[in-house]
Amino acid sequence: MSLISNGKATFNYEVIEKYEAGIELLGLEVKSIRGKHGSLDGAYVKFRGSELYLVGADIPPYQAGNTPAGYDRHRDRRILVRRGQALGLRQKTESDGLTLIPIALYNKASKVKVEIALAKGKKKFDKREAIKRREDSREIHRTIKGYIIKKS
Repeated sequence: MSLISNGKATFNYEVIEKYEAGIELLGLEVKSIRGKHGSLDGAYVKFRGSELYLVGADIPPYQAGNTPAGYDRHRDRRILVRRGQALGLRQKTESDGLTLIPIALYNKASKVKVEIALAKGKKKFDKREAIKRREDSREIHRTIKGYIIKKS
């Protein structure tokens, strides 16, 4: 069960592979995430040397009154993966032109984990096609539901 998810990720990107990783958080951020406060919209994963960082995630403080003075809710947060895995991901992103995006933040055995994905950006016509498929599916379900109700 995800605590925070990136709703636009599957619309804007075609997900190729998913990975689970730890994330380095402050205590007030963990409590805020467990309260389902925060957003991954517009967030992405960036390489710095052989480490990964979550950039652009918005995690508000748990209690605004008790927050340290220098707290930045949009700060970069380190993603905890093994060095070999990080280098492998870097190679895939550079050679294949892929992007690393966060999909969700969730609990696993009292730890907060982040699900990241190797993804390829969708073109505008792909997005239009997805919208058309979704609307057609809704219309079919509405028609079937209306037919069943009228027939009963």
